[in-house]
Amino acid sequence: MVPREAWIAVYMMADHYRGTLYTGVTAYFHSRIIQHREGRGGFTKRYGLTRLVWYEVHDLMTEAIQRETSLKRYPRQWKINLIEADNPHWDDLYASVFEWTPVPRQV
Repeated sequence: MVPREAWIAVYMMADHYRGTLYTGVTAYFHSRIIQHREGRGGFTKRYGLTRLVWYEVHDLMTEAIQRETSLKRYPRQWKINLIEADNPHWDDLYASVFEWTPVPRQV
């Protein structure tokens, strides 16, 4: 089993339903989400983006960076559709991630 701290992930944060979006990538998913929620960071702090609305776990950082780069090029509506496919109400996924599921979602 991969330790929590070693999750490589691409994720999206928002301030509210269909609000401002931030797309990020990290090798330390749990720590990074906590940083966003505590208001540490530039863009997410400035716009109050504390709600984790979407994420994907990857095996390799190179794959995750490539996915993040692609997502950032997509139009806003495409990202909204991606979020709403799994999270139609834009619920904060923080609790489901931190209540630890033994197998993270894989792409």
